[in-house]
Formats: sequence, structure tokens, C-alpha cells
Amino acid sequence: MNSTGSEPRLVGVGVGPGDPELVTVKGVNALRAARVVVVPVMEDAGTGRAEATVLHYVPRSKVVRVVFALNEREDRSRREAAWDAAGERVAELLRAHGTVAFATIGDPNVYSTFTYLAQTVGELVPEAVVETVPGITAMQDLAARGGAVLTEGTEPLTLVPVTAGSAVLRKALEGPGTVVAYKFGRLAGEVAAALRATGRTEGAVWGSSLGLPEESIRPAAELEAEPAAGAGLPYLSTLIAPARRDRRGGKL
Repeated sequence: MNSTGSEPRLVGVGVGPGDPELVTVKGVNALRAARVVVVPVMEDAGTGRAEATVLHYVPRSKVVRVVFALNEREDRSRREAAWDAAGERVAELLRAHGTVAFATIGDPNVYSTFTYLAQTVGELVPEAVVETVPGITAMQDLAARGGAVLTEGTEPLTLVPVTAGSAVLRKALEGPGTVVAYKFGRLAGEVAAALRATGRTEGAVWGSSLGLPEESIRPAAELEAEPAAGAGLPYLSTLIAPARRDRRGGKL
């Protein structure tokens, strides 16, 4: 039992892709109702995107920064050790404060660090209740800002993390419907090649830092022109390759 005498509750709150105006009312209420708001940060890094968004709605004194090895993709043991340490820290906060919110960019159930955290916390504090508050995803924001319709009629929508390999992306592009690619900044050259090989470059759009001052939204055709085939693009870049459409309502 914690000091408040209440049941420990961990709430994963999606705070959107970066624009503080895209946090839902329910998300803001959850952040404000929690005794502590945890934000994931990289080791030796400055204010992260989730943290910057949260600070529009709660005082800094309520925010606890917890290190995740978000930039560690090679050393699995180091990455998992960071997840374990973060889970132990959040478990301590739950025992002490009762209700803890964990802020994550996008949605807590879509490629989010929250899923790793919740698993660890569930083992350490089995009596804890785990909830999530959905957030607006990068693909939704890019579709709105870039004028790309995600789906019509019976079209499927495929979401691919390019970190899974360009072959996975290419297979998706060869299929029907709209394809969304996440985390492709360092593999932009391979993404451009897959678009070209499947005839999906036209109409495709990519974006990064959505809702932030450094926001960039451009046609996917410009990926070829990026220095070193996009080597300088942010890791969290997003691509939308819309379905091929030849007439209104053609997929109904």
C-alpha cells in the first residue's frame, strides 16, 4: 500500500507527435490527476519531445525524468538493463504515490516504450492497475498536415517500422492500400529505392518533427535529393505512400 492508501495505478498517456495542442482532453486530465508524471529521456540528453509536451500542462516539479536507452539499438543487454532500471524506478514511485502517469509520444499502444515499462512494473507491483489513454499518432498528424488521405472505402492500411528492414517495407508497398513507414530517417535511401521500385513515389509524403518549429513536410520524391540519401534525417521520420486511386469511391 502506498502513502495515499489508494490502489497503485499506472496510466500510459499518449501525448501526440509533438504539438501540445494535439493532446486530448482526457490525456490532459490524466496528466493532471496523477501524483507524478514520468517522462522517458535519453541518457545525457536534453528535454525530450514527450517532456516538452507535458510541461505545457503540468508543473516541472511534478515531472520525473527516467532514462531509457532509446538510442541503443546494438547492445540488447544494455537496452534491456535500462528498461529494467526504469521499471524499478517507476515501481518505487507507484508504491510511494499511488497514481503515476507515463507520458509517451504518439499512442502508448503503438511502438511505445510504455509497453516495455508496463510489463516490468506488472511483475514488480502485481497489484497495480495499468491503463492507457490513446494519443494522436504521427501518421494521423502527417496526413492532416500533408494532405494525404490514409484510407478510403475497403482499402487496407499497413504500418511498417523500417527498422524491421527495407524488404518488409517493399513487400508492403507491393500490396494494396496505403503504406505508412515509421523510423526511417537513417534508411531514407533504402526507402526511396523501395518507393521507386514499386512505383509508389508519386503522391507519397514524408515528415519529421511534426508540430515543432523545425517541422519538415516534403514530397517523398525529394528523399533522393537528401545528402547521403537522407542520412541526416531525424530517426523519427514518417512516410505515407497513399493507395493508388483512379476515381472517387473506386474502392467502395
